[in-house]
Amino acid sequence: MSIYEKLDALHIALPQLTPPVAAFLPFLRTGNLLFLSGHIAKKDSQPWVGQLGANLTTAQGKEAARAVAIDLLGTLHAAAGDLNKIKRMVKLMVLVNSTSTFTEQHLVANGASELFEQVFGDMGMHVRSAFGIAQVPFGSCVEIDLIAEVKD
Repeated sequence: MSIYEKLDALHIALPQLTPPVAAFLPFLRTGNLLFLSGHIAKKDSQPWVGQLGANLTTAQGKEAARAVAIDLLGTLHAAAGDLNKIKRMVKLMVLVNSTSTFTEQHLVANGASELFEQVFGDMGMHVRSAFGIAQVPFGSCVEIDLIAEVKD
């Protein structure tokens, strides 16, 4: 089953590439590695504003991380030209806008990690960092950047 068939089965439509809102590139390829800039969580096409441990639950954060992963897939498609060219997910860095007492950043990050495994199988498994931070651009609850390997 192709990656696109898996996305259809999951009822996921890839979003268009979002142009950067500051002085950076949305992605950069060096050798066989694709580096994707951080993508923030959005809900109804607007930043998904909130703070985990204050006004958002872990379940909502996980849903937000999954939404970010879908946006990242759209950028990967634009960068590689075909998601079937992705050899493997390499690394995610997940930034969670959270209170100083919130300690479930790793569970929030699972929203993205689990989606990549569903879509890419074993090649979707990756290394990962998840951090609680004081703020994310636009007040968004989650930001994720990604490194992926592309087939020759």
